[in-house]
Amino acid sequence: MAKKAAPKTTPTGGAKALRTRIRVLDRQIADAVAERTELVARLVAQHAQLKNAPADIAATTVAAGKGTVSDDAMRAVFREVVAASRAAIGLRRIAYLGPEDSYSHLTAIERFGEAADLVPVATIHAVFQEVSEGSCELGVVPLENSTHGRVTDTLEAFASSMVHICGEAPMRIHHCLLGQGPRSAIRRVVSKPQALAQCSHWLAEHLPGVEAVPYASTSDAARLAAEDPSVAAIASEQAGRRHGLEPLARHIEDQKDNVTRFAVIGPVNTYPTGAPKTGDDKTALMFELAHEPGALADGMAIFKRQKLNLTWIESFPIPGSRTQDLSGGRYLFFVELMGHQADLRVRRAVASLGKKCLQLRVLGSYARAKVLG
Repeated sequence: MAKKAAPKTTPTGGAKALRTRIRVLDRQIADAVAERTELVARLVAQHAQLKNAPADIAATTVAAGKGTVSDDAMRAVFREVVAASRAAIGLRRIAYLGPEDSYSHLTAIERFGEAADLVPVATIHAVFQEVSEGSCELGVVPLENSTHGRVTDTLEAFASSMVHICGEAPMRIHHCLLGQGPRSAIRRVVSKPQALAQCSHWLAEHLPGVEAVPYASTSDAARLAAEDPSVAAIASEQAGRRHGLEPLARHIEDQKDNVTRFAVIGPVNTYPTGAPKTGDDKTALMFELAHEPGALADGMAIFKRQKLNLTWIESFPIPGSRTQDLSGGRYLFFVELMGHQADLRVRRAVASLGKKCLQLRVLGSYARAKVLG
């Protein structure tokens, strides 16, 4: 006797049940987001002394995906949940090097979410000014690139502005060639000088003879390409979507591990003794040593004695300090080390270094961050 076929589930009934369950879950998620926002507000109220603290007071520790949800997707969801909490309680106004869809803008979105009050400004110095004058609570500025090194304007701004580093945001940079038509129609490629440099080998190989023209920003370059079919821009894919441009080629950066590290800056009263310790922290220092033989070597030896690992070292000439014959001048040194300024070894190193320096500032302590993007 043949086996009786198993009864089929009714597609309509099954789909209806699934939709009902999804609606229930959506309501639970909405209720949970509202409750989370209320709890964050209560936390801020109970810790009034943290009023000027970084927006991390609303942050989450959830970073891993679950089930079929990827890590990146889960982080994106919670990024916006955290941003909603911050926005609802008035945290924070954040300045960044604009315009929209610049890599600074994309980093600010990744770090703080699209619900944050993000304020574009024209220059890196303007970001520092917005923060130091209190117009914005935080700022996002590029610090260094993995292939082309330091960002000079940022170092110069640290030398002349009293701000602290509240956090870091390493961002993986993917460049696209954006345009209106085929590559054969391209006569000029425009972008920021840094982006052109980061794609120079690709351009030489794939667009030989095409003129590379420096432009104010990647976003402005995309706008120009939208106005002229003979122009292509190197910019983010998001900038292309905003201006109606097609990505003629993706990931054209010469180094596939192209990462720009951004600093999150805040006013000097933002955690003057550093953001709360996490156990995986960094501390940044800026100092000037006497211009004499062995001064730098003696200063660096302090970190070795305290067994502190340095993760970043830069020198920067102090403007206006050159001698009349241009034979020498004064320098600021920027170093970043593993550890928090509240740690004993870091405190000892800073105290010893201070005795050898003409000037010394602790720029801040902050958690080591994973690469975004």
